[in-house]
Amino acid sequence: MSLKLRLARAGAKKRPFYRIVVADSRSPRDGRFIEVVGTWDPMLAKGDEKRVVLNVERIKHWQGVGAQPTDRVLRFLDAAGLAKREARNNPQKAEPGKKAQERLAAAAEKAAKAAEAAAEA
Repeated sequence: MSLKLRLARAGAKKRPFYRIVVADSRSPRDGRFIEVVGTWDPMLAKGDEKRVVLNVERIKHWQGVGAQPTDRVLRFLDAAGLAKREARNNPQKAEPGKKAQERLAAAAEKAAKAAEAAAEA
């Protein structure tokens, strides 16, 4: 059985509240879980101490047993000093798509032709 430390959503519509749970990776997101080890309330301010609440002892226990945190939970654990998260970098993410690049190239070519025509006249 592969265990995950992950988020399970609770709260009302447009008022999210998440429990950090230990669950089998095959169980549904809001379905069966083994234990609640913390909470995350994204509606609170980032500096609020109650925004992320972790049960450090139980998280260490489950990590020792082999539970793997999801990316979002790993961010919380890194901030608490319980795990190390490698910074990700995707420089290609900011580049425009293929069609947008084609449109930009066509516009640049058209501008170059217009500049040539203006220089000849």
